[in-house]
Amino acid sequence: MSAGEGKMLGAAFELLLSKLDRRPVLFDIGAAVAPPEVWQPIAPHSVYVGFDPDLREMQTRTDHPYHQTIIVNEAVTGDAGRSHAHFYFTKSPTCSSTLKPDAASLGEYLFADLFIVEREAGVRATTLDAVLDRLALPGVDWLKTDSQGTDLRLFESLKPDRRARVLALDLEPGLIDAYVGEDLFVDAHKQLLKSGFWLSNLEVQGTVKMRSSTLRRLKSMEPDPAFDQAATSIKISPGWVNARYLRTLSWLAQGDFSKRDYVVLWVFACLDAQLGFAGDLAVEYEKRFGQDDTSRFMLSEALRAIRRLGSQRQSVFDKAKALFPFRLK
Repeated sequence: MSAGEGKMLGAAFELLLSKLDRRPVLFDIGAAVAPPEVWQPIAPHSVYVGFDPDLREMQTRTDHPYHQTIIVNEAVTGDAGRSHAHFYFTKSPTCSSTLKPDAASLGEYLFADLFIVEREAGVRATTLDAVLDRLALPGVDWLKTDSQGTDLRLFESLKPDRRARVLALDLEPGLIDAYVGEDLFVDAHKQLLKSGFWLSNLEVQGTVKMRSSTLRRLKSMEPDPAFDQAATSIKISPGWVNARYLRTLSWLAQGDFSKRDYVVLWVFACLDAQLGFAGDLAVEYEKRFGQDDTSRFMLSEALRAIRRLGSQRQSVFDKAKALFPFRLK
């Protein structure tokens, strides 16, 4: 969702979330930069819990926009009972992980140096369930995990009843073997589809598939400084994805989900610009709980947002016609 769309729906989020008996809980594993931008419109109504044992880039802010902010300086593991985990601190803090970088595989790509291990150490470790218990939180509504190779296993480490109630899930699984034994997208996607999720958004990321030694060889053959700029234009190869999953309607229908859960998932769907699915949620809410002010509001807001999309598209079309007076199909 764009900043403009977020502002337009901000009033709707304010009205709906202010009536909830329990605020949305947002978990951010791998919070080395900042909370996800997609959460900004609901920050004042949400509990934010960030995790990262490598705090070299963690921003400590006193003006954090969330209703409550908790930063856990511990590695997250799927192994209950472990108080410490072996951690690989890499040249780039965003690449640090509890998994060892796969040097042989990474050596085929230009970004391999980011994964150079500068030191290894035992760090304090915890589990998602342990943190929920410690903070007296009933569960996680939206789990974002960028754990560098362990996203799926961390989600699956939640107790079954808590795992079943996660409404949205953001992962960054690999398409290549960046870490030894990592959870790849092909495995995560298959498992999540079987676990009551559907893929709402997918962004393919990558880097140049080229050995650093080859680039150095080419640079030695080309003294022109402009070569460095030309090298940045080499085609990017897929390396990992940013994937977002939302709960399916059938999963909600089969479980013990409340009005609050449908409302929160409606908000999440709107944040991801899934306005059609937001409309479906409002209709299913009515089927399950009956028509009320909340269902009518969710339907009307979904309709208004869709109308705005149509108006914006027409505006772009009209501007194009003004610039290009010949007939546009």
